[in-house]
Amino acid sequence: MKATNFTRKKVLAEEVKTAFSFAERLVGLICTAEFRTGMGLLLAPCSSIHTWFMRYPIDVIFLNREDRVLKVAHSVPPFRFGPVVRGAAKALELPAGVCRATGTEIGDVIEFTCEE
Repeated sequence: MKATNFTRKKVLAEEVKTAFSFAERLVGLICTAEFRTGMGLLLAPCSSIHTWFMRYPIDVIFLNREDRVLKVAHSVPPFRFGPVVRGAAKALELPAGVCRATGTEIGDVIEFTCEE
């Protein structure tokens, strides 16, 4: 799946994996050695995140049900709890720096498409 900031016409990630079960969301990126530009993880349902036992910082975009950005957490370091975002239905985790590089802000709309 691909994630694009529809508002700004910027690609956020070419290869987005999903975590929809409780176990998938709990583990998230913990067991990954790297998180390269172009990668992403979509968690749903999700209104908060943690970076316990991770090896690198991440950007996190919290989205409502219509995929509108409610909050952007920049470069959340390892071993932290992220914010709890009221109204968030999903969280898109990206490599640190992607949100600033793409200008992603509150109110933007994120589009998810399946590449065939």
